[in-house]
Amino acid sequence: MSSNAHIRRHRKPRVSSRNSLLTAGVAGGVFTTLAVTGASAPVAAESGDHADTAELPTLGSQVSTGTNQAVYATQSIAVQYELDAAKADAQQAAQKTAAKAKKAEEAKKEAARKAAAEAAAERETELRAARSAERTAPDGQGGGSSEAAPSTPASGTAAAVANFARAQVGKAYVMGSTGPNAYDCSGLTTAALKQAGVSLPRTSQAQSSAGTEVGLGNLQPGDVLYWGGKGSATHVAIYVGDGQYVGAQNPSSGVAMHPLNWGGTPSGAVRFL
Repeated sequence: MSSNAHIRRHRKPRVSSRNSLLTAGVAGGVFTTLAVTGASAPVAAESGDHADTAELPTLGSQVSTGTNQAVYATQSIAVQYELDAAKADAQQAAQKTAAKAKKAEEAKKEAARKAAAEAAAERETELRAARSAERTAPDGQGGGSSEAAPSTPASGTAAAVANFARAQVGKAYVMGSTGPNAYDCSGLTTAALKQAGVSLPRTSQAQSSAGTEVGLGNLQPGDVLYWGGKGSATHVAIYVGDGQYVGAQNPSSGVAMHPLNWGGTPSGAVRFL
């Protein structure tokens, strides 16, 4: 046997260039199908052996799946951030709305408190004036003279007002009351004029500056008498004719009918009928 034949029998099998490239690609971390396929295509054409490339698409599929999962996770985090931001905005808007509503409610309560305090102060003024008038004429007869002329008999709505006022005589005086069992002075005049369909301001001060001013010598049943200044009256009552009026004077006398000059001549009168 020749030496050349001996050498041929012991020569190591040749490693294909395709397998070398694949081994180097895997060891070097090249995992994309495109890179591996591009490197192995010429060798596969030479050898005609395709068995070594069967697992390459599986590697590429795994890489693609991992990438999709990473993208999905990133998108999920972004969506959650947006949801959290929207929730925070909604909570902030709700807090602002609640704060505004609370502020409005507090302002409403404060306005009601001030109105109640003003009404109480007004009633106290009326009460002091009524007590002063009562002390001036303890026997029920006024200390001043009246220039009012006797009026003609009431008729129509004026009669309804006068008759209603007379019907309340004997009822109690209660500050702030408007009937039907008790009245204060402006509460009585309000209820009386209501019988004629007339809506009066609630306080004696406002009533004295409303309506049409009339002289005490030209009174008619249903006119509202007032004591004190116009627009700052301390007491009001209903003139019922024949030189008399009905008024809710004070707690001791309640609703009573008096001569026009009882407790002092009225300062003036206003007409609403």
